[in-house]
Amino acid sequence: MEQYHNDPLAAFAADDAASQRAGSRDSLMLSAQLRFAGGTETVPVRVRNLSSGGLMAEYPHPVARNTAVEIDVRGIGWVRGQVAWCAEGRIGIAFDVEIDPMLARKPVGKGQHTPVYAKPIIPRR
Repeated sequence: MEQYHNDPLAAFAADDAASQRAGSRDSLMLSAQLRFAGGTETVPVRVRNLSSGGLMAEYPHPVARNTAVEIDVRGIGWVRGQVAWCAEGRIGIAFDVEIDPMLARKPVGKGQHTPVYAKPIIPRR
Protein backbone atom coordinates (compact mmCIF):
# COMPACT_ATOMS: atom_id res chain seq x y z
CA MET A 1 0.00 0.00 0.00
CA GLU A 2 3.04 2.27 0.29
CA GLN A 3 3.04 3.00 -3.44
CA TYR A 4 -0.41 4.60 -3.13
CA HIS A 5 0.47 6.86 -0.18
CA ASN A 6 0.06 10.13 -2.14
CA ASP A 7 -3.16 9.05 -3.85
CA PRO A 8 -5.38 6.85 -1.66
CA LEU A 9 -7.75 6.13 -4.55
CA ALA A 10 -5.00 4.91 -6.88
CA ALA A 11 -5.22 1.41 -5.38
CA PHE A 12 -8.79 1.13 -6.61
CA ALA A 13 -8.28 2.83 -9.98
CA ALA A 14 -6.17 -0.02 -11.34
CA ASP A 15 -9.10 -2.44 -11.02
CA ASP A 16 -11.90 -0.01 -11.76
CA ALA A 17 -13.65 -0.71 -15.07
CA ALA A 18 -14.39 3.00 -15.45
CA SER A 19 -10.67 3.75 -15.58
CA GLN A 20 -10.37 1.43 -18.59
CA ARG A 21 -12.81 3.45 -20.72
CA ALA A 22 -11.75 5.65 -23.58
CA GLY A 23 -13.73 8.55 -24.94
CA SER A 24 -16.30 10.82 -23.39
CA ARG A 25 -19.74 9.66 -22.33
CA ASP A 26 -22.94 11.55 -23.06
CA SER A 27 -25.44 11.42 -20.20
CA LEU A 28 -28.99 10.98 -21.41
CA MET A 29 -32.14 9.00 -20.83
CA LEU A 30 -33.58 7.04 -23.70
CA SER A 31 -35.39 3.78 -24.19
CA ALA A 32 -33.79 0.92 -26.09
CA GLN A 33 -34.39 -2.78 -26.74
CA LEU A 34 -31.89 -5.36 -25.51
CA ARG A 35 -31.55 -8.96 -26.61
CA PHE A 36 -29.01 -11.63 -25.99
CA ALA A 37 -27.04 -12.57 -29.10
CA GLY A 38 -28.71 -15.33 -31.06
CA GLY A 39 -32.05 -14.75 -29.35
CA THR A 40 -35.19 -13.11 -30.65
CA GLU A 41 -36.81 -11.98 -27.39
CA THR A 42 -36.20 -8.32 -26.59
CA VAL A 43 -36.51 -6.51 -23.28
CA PRO A 44 -36.85 -2.76 -22.80
CA VAL A 45 -33.98 -0.99 -21.03
CA ARG A 46 -33.20 2.62 -20.20
CA VAL A 47 -29.89 3.92 -21.50
CA ARG A 48 -28.32 6.31 -18.99
CA ASN A 49 -25.12 7.23 -20.82
CA LEU A 50 -23.72 6.60 -24.25
CA SER A 51 -20.32 6.89 -25.89
CA SER A 52 -18.80 5.76 -29.15
CA GLY A 53 -17.51 2.60 -27.48
CA GLY A 54 -20.39 1.58 -25.22
CA LEU A 55 -23.23 2.46 -22.91
CA MET A 56 -24.67 2.02 -19.45
CA ALA A 57 -28.27 0.84 -19.16
CA GLU A 58 -30.68 -0.04 -16.39
CA TYR A 59 -31.24 -3.80 -16.36
CA PRO A 60 -32.47 -5.45 -13.14
CA HIS A 61 -31.11 -8.99 -13.67
CA PRO A 62 -27.55 -10.24 -13.21
CA VAL A 63 -25.65 -10.92 -16.43
CA ALA A 64 -22.22 -12.55 -16.71
CA ARG A 65 -19.33 -10.49 -18.05
CA ASN A 66 -18.53 -11.06 -21.72
CA THR A 67 -22.09 -12.15 -22.50
CA ALA A 68 -22.80 -11.26 -26.13
CA VAL A 69 -25.73 -8.86 -26.54
CA GLU A 70 -27.37 -6.66 -29.14
CA ILE A 71 -29.07 -3.37 -28.36
CA ASP A 72 -31.37 -1.28 -30.55
CA VAL A 73 -30.57 2.38 -29.90
CA ARG A 74 -32.83 5.04 -31.40
CA GLY A 75 -31.18 6.79 -34.35
CA ILE A 76 -28.43 4.17 -34.54
CA GLY A 77 -30.11 0.78 -34.87
CA TRP A 78 -28.95 -2.61 -33.62
CA VAL A 79 -25.44 -2.61 -32.19
CA ARG A 80 -23.55 -5.73 -31.10
CA GLY A 81 -21.44 -5.80 -28.00
CA GLN A 82 -20.50 -7.59 -24.81
CA VAL A 83 -21.44 -7.03 -21.20
CA ALA A 84 -18.42 -5.33 -19.61
CA TRP A 85 -19.85 -5.19 -16.08
CA CYS A 86 -23.08 -5.69 -14.15
CA ALA A 87 -23.88 -4.13 -10.76
CA GLU A 88 -26.83 -2.75 -8.79
CA GLY A 89 -29.45 -2.97 -11.53
CA ARG A 90 -27.24 -1.58 -14.27
CA ILE A 91 -25.05 -3.05 -16.97
CA GLY A 92 -22.21 -1.70 -19.04
CA ILE A 93 -22.02 -2.79 -22.65
CA ALA A 94 -18.86 -2.45 -24.73
CA PHE A 95 -19.67 -2.21 -28.44
CA ASP A 96 -17.93 -4.43 -30.99
CA VAL A 97 -17.57 -1.42 -33.32
CA GLU A 98 -17.65 2.27 -32.53
CA ILE A 99 -20.81 4.26 -33.20
CA ASP A 100 -21.64 7.96 -33.47
CA PRO A 101 -23.47 8.67 -30.19
CA MET A 102 -24.77 12.00 -31.51
CA LEU A 103 -27.11 10.10 -33.85
CA ALA A 104 -29.16 9.13 -30.79
CA ARG A 105 -29.62 12.84 -30.02
CA LYS A 106 -31.07 13.77 -33.41
CA PRO A 107 -34.78 14.58 -33.47
CA VAL A 108 -37.01 11.71 -34.50
CA GLY A 109 -39.37 13.86 -36.63
CA LYS A 110 -38.50 16.11 -39.51
CA GLY A 111 -38.95 19.22 -37.37
CA GLN A 112 -41.03 21.11 -39.95
CA HIS A 113 -44.42 20.78 -38.32
CA THR A 114 -45.55 22.90 -35.40
CA PRO A 115 -48.21 21.11 -33.34
CA VAL A 116 -51.65 22.74 -33.49
CA TYR A 117 -51.64 23.28 -29.73
CA ALA A 118 -48.48 25.44 -29.90
CA LYS A 119 -48.71 29.18 -30.29
CA PRO A 120 -47.43 30.44 -33.63
CA ILE A 121 -44.34 32.62 -33.54
CA ILE A 122 -45.31 36.13 -34.62
CA PRO A 123 -42.38 38.40 -35.43
CA ARG A 124 -42.35 41.78 -33.70
CA ARG A 125 -42.18 44.88 -35.82
